[in-house]
Amino acid sequence: MGAQEILNEISDFCRLAGLAESTFGRLCVNDGKLVSRLRDGGSVTLDTLARLRAFMAAHADNPQALRLRSKNGAKNRAGVPAQAVTMPQPSAPLADGVMAATPAPRPPAAPGADAEEGFRFFDNRQKYLLFVNTCSEKWVVANRVAMELGNISPRPPALRLFDAGVGDGTVLTRVMRAMHARFPTMPFYIVGKEVSLEDVRLTLDKIPDRFYEHPSTVLVLTNLYYSEAPWLSPKSSAAAHSLIWKEVALTGNSSHDFEEQLTELQSFLSENWSAKVSPKTGNPVYDRPIVLTLYREDHRFLLDPILPRPGRVMADYDLIIASQPYRARASAEFKAKKVIGPLARALGPGGRLIGIHSSGKDPGLEIVQKIWPGENPFQVDRHALLKSVKIELGAAGRNLNFNAYSDARSVFRYDMHTLPGEVVGAIGTSTLFAAWNAAIYVAQIEDNRLSEVVKNDRYLEATEEVLQKYGGLWFNDESFVISRRQP
Repeated sequence: MGAQEILNEISDFCRLAGLAESTFGRLCVNDGKLVSRLRDGGSVTLDTLARLRAFMAAHADNPQALRLRSKNGAKNRAGVPAQAVTMPQPSAPLADGVMAATPAPRPPAAPGADAEEGFRFFDNRQKYLLFVNTCSEKWVVANRVAMELGNISPRPPALRLFDAGVGDGTVLTRVMRAMHARFPTMPFYIVGKEVSLEDVRLTLDKIPDRFYEHPSTVLVLTNLYYSEAPWLSPKSSAAAHSLIWKEVALTGNSSHDFEEQLTELQSFLSENWSAKVSPKTGNPVYDRPIVLTLYREDHRFLLDPILPRPGRVMADYDLIIASQPYRARASAEFKAKKVIGPLARALGPGGRLIGIHSSGKDPGLEIVQKIWPGENPFQVDRHALLKSVKIELGAAGRNLNFNAYSDARSVFRYDMHTLPGEVVGAIGTSTLFAAWNAAIYVAQIEDNRLSEVVKNDRYLEATEEVLQKYGGLWFNDESFVISRRQP
């Protein structure tokens, strides 16, 4: 059954019942973002599909009665909160004829909790940290980004870089080293967007040596939206009034000095760098907007012309990094409107935006498809995305070049780290777990789907089969470049 057919059935039912689609998702499968994810290109398991249709069939005679259950504090006839009621869950066949055991009903979501409790690309900390420490993607991406430094022509007073998703800081700090090697005496103005407090902490751990080696650096970290961060300016008046603008002038002349002062920021970050869940999208968004500016006090005179000040910030970036900045399953239109379009507008003359996202067609996806046949979250390739960006920008994109390039130049691979001989013969359990984690992380498999398959060893057997078949595990990313023409 196609996603559109499922959506049509749900829409018809909600119209008859007088329910919001988010309420339908909560009552049916305790997932208020289910329908919105389907509209963004998501998918459901056979088990979830059976639950959806069973729910609608059970209430077909009197769908309006569901509205009573959707009110806060409503109780069903047994005295149980309405959200805790679930329909019977039939077993569904998985790969190789394995039957999924009936999962226990999920408890009601806590107020303010993420309605999409499944997997999101940067929000699941355990999967994320295991992935970045067992795979080489960050290294390979940094090397790919560094290649673009030879194609830019910075203009005074500084080389301007924007990172559209700092993550743990590995890519950014590696690119900063490459920038210093190519432009050792040029001032740097660098803005990094990151909503995660833990990732900001990890980034601050990595940058003290950057201020030592390249003292003429201004580094700005912010949690603003993609449409706001390049200009360091919230769009809503309420957010603008609550904006926290903090400037830290680092003293001393050693990495140790800088590290001590950056460590002192932990209490400030813990108090202010908080996120909440968007009621519209389920995505994490800032609770209060923050702009944190870091630079060396002994270079303030040189850096004064490029220090950002509230209400007086120029974008015009020479290089923008957009590495995995969106969910793979989101539509091309969503990615173009919410992420790539706004970033392209922030390019300066001769500036270049390099976008990187997963493309599949690799052993990692093969592992996933052994468990979920036909699974493919990578349905928006760079060609479709760039086409949507052109449409989104309209006349504003006339002086931009959209470069998809050939596969030979665009597509690149990164590997999971393994020791020689580690995937020959019997493979250790820790290696299998790391490989499985990497595969489901890259494919963005939601936690509620994982619970159906980890109750037996089939997923580890599938992982071992693929590792032995290829002698290791790797993944494919693809890149594209949007550049602004010189005047």
